[in-house]
Amino acid sequence: MTSPIKLLALDGDGIGPEIMVATLAVLDAAAKAFGLKIEIRKMDIGFLALKASGTTMPPGVLEAAKAVDGVVLGPVQHDDYPPTDKGGVNPSGVLRKELDLYANIRPARTRPYVPSPITKTFDLVIVRENTEGFYADRTMFAGTGEFMPTPDLAMAMRKVTREGSRRIAQSAFELAKLRRRKVTAIHKANVLRVSDGLFLAEVRKVAKAFPDVAYDEKIVDAMTALLIRDPAQFDVIVATNMFGDILSDEASELAGSLGMAASLNAGTDNAVAQAQHGSAPDIAGRDIANPVSLIGSMAMLLRWLGERHTSPELLKAADAVEAAIEATLEDPNTRTRDLGGTLGTKAFGAAVCAKLIG
Repeated sequence: MTSPIKLLALDGDGIGPEIMVATLAVLDAAAKAFGLKIEIRKMDIGFLALKASGTTMPPGVLEAAKAVDGVVLGPVQHDDYPPTDKGGVNPSGVLRKELDLYANIRPARTRPYVPSPITKTFDLVIVRENTEGFYADRTMFAGTGEFMPTPDLAMAMRKVTREGSRRIAQSAFELAKLRRRKVTAIHKANVLRVSDGLFLAEVRKVAKAFPDVAYDEKIVDAMTALLIRDPAQFDVIVATNMFGDILSDEASELAGSLGMAASLNAGTDNAVAQAQHGSAPDIAGRDIANPVSLIGSMAMLLRWLGERHTSPELLKAADAVEAAIEATLEDPNTRTRDLGGTLGTKAFGAAVCAKLIG
């Protein structure tokens, strides 16, 4: 590529700054190894931004995110933010809504060298709708989807549209064609007959356009059990926002650790790499956090950019980063403590860099 790739890095809260340092070190190593031109701009969000500017998501951050090729987002501690009217907005939710990042891609697979709570092996991807559903910050043009008509009554709105359902289904089937050609739709249409009924109707329409991809449906509560009992039967799983969020955390934990759960928020024109886990404030500043999730998410962003720009170098860099992660995890001496190793966050990042360079 002749023009540089421009990225925005947002550390976030808790362990965010630490895992971001490791991630950007790996990105720099990949850029040098494959001759990539990458320009990185850093801005503050979360508690640091709240202290400096009175809001956890300064307006300039959103404008910067719109202007770059991609964003690397660290975890945020939004549960502990002040109310919205006092500056406590969720940066992740704002980016997903304002950049229309409708597809949250969350891969999960077991590895023979990483302990798992189950003996079964699996390799699946959850394609989660990202801009609608039960999430109160994504259901209304103004205000919130949660409200209290009386002091003793709380209500929540769910938003499901034909367009939102169609495009997330399209993403799932297109991904399945590159994998094992099977899509499973998750729903609760036996209870949520109207909203999940609409979702399923659109998924079924898309399924007809992909006759070479097998298609089935599972009720969400049965799916939570099936992921434990027989996860190998699943390839690509498509779900509405909340169901996809819950199932992807379950799948990642079954794969060994949320600390390895990569995630990409993708839209038509923008993408945000984001660790699937939270900010883990209890271990912040101790150099013990596992940075694999954010490093892997960054590799997913490189692949998205490589496909978008038809860049073999970016695609090769993405493959190389993922291979370096695996090689580092495979060696017991270069794992983080949560996986039985001894390396800290920074040292693990350096070990991945060494695999890339050498």
